Amino acid sequence: MSMKHPIIVVTGSSGAGTTTVKHTFEGIFWREKVNAAIIEGDSFHRYTRDEIRNLIIEAESQGKRGISHFGPEANLLEELEQLFRTYGESGGGKRRFYLHHAEEAARRGLKVGDFTPWEELPPDTDCLFYEGLHGAVITERVNTCRHADLLIGVAPITNLEWIQKIHRDTKTRGYSLEAVQETILRRMHDYVHYIVPQFSHTHINFQRVPMVDTSNPFIARDIPTADESMVIIRFRDPRGVDFPYLLRMIHDSFMSRANTLVVPGGKLDLAMQLILTPLIWKLMERRRQWV
Repeated sequence: MSMKHPIIVVTGSSGAGTTTVKHTFEGIFWREKVNAAIIEGDSFHRYTRDEIRNLIIEAESQGKRGISHFGPEANLLEELEQLFRTYGESGGGKRRFYLHHAEEAARRGLKVGDFTPWEELPPDTDCLFYEGLHGAVITERVNTCRHADLLIGVAPITNLEWIQKIHRDTKTRGYSLEAVQETILRRMHDYVHYIVPQFSHTHINFQRVPMVDTSNPFIARDIPTADESMVIIRFRDPRGVDFPYLLRMIHDSFMSRANTLVVPGGKLDLAMQLILTPLIWKLMERRRQWV
């Protein structure tokens, strides 16, 4: 953690909705004039899309489980922790980008699934903002969560997470349903050991729960809408949280436990704005006092 160079982390599984939370943070940063260095978790994958595909094919041809993006073997976790450490100490570090889309890849003269070259972070940023798979991961060699000043977990119930991943990967990335199912199965060991444990270390978790039947996510024709969902918001430390204010501001919300607020899915952005904006104010005020 750093007084002068705070680090904000949003962590969650593929298809969990971390990108939506990222957009909310970007809106807060813009409104509050916070200059954030943005880090995409996918940029710390160890292999390009072609490289990891070949490694998986080779492993499975030998009757072994292929590596997955959820596990440490497929990611530069030590380099990610080093970035957090360096930024906390000096406000500097290096980043790159993983190219998801053909237009972006073509503009850079690269292929989809490649990485851009490493580059220095922009100078004089107010904070570092990370969104990805491993912002709070702990292994025998790595502990990224100890560097974060604000840790947000995004963890919809598993069937909803799978529905969102299936729809994203089949409709926008061109994968077949069978390929997405195989990916889910291959990742399960790493999901249990490296993704799920992170949500015990986060400061706040947002978990969307659909109010419609998602018992078979592999035949779901649509993603449950926000209005068909509730969102469970769990605070690791409820001290200092003004729950009466949140309950007044977010209609139809209620407390299910002493540290847990439940809000209608359509009110998620409002809830995040109300909860996260004061926390960013505190980080920026602390930074100004240090500077």
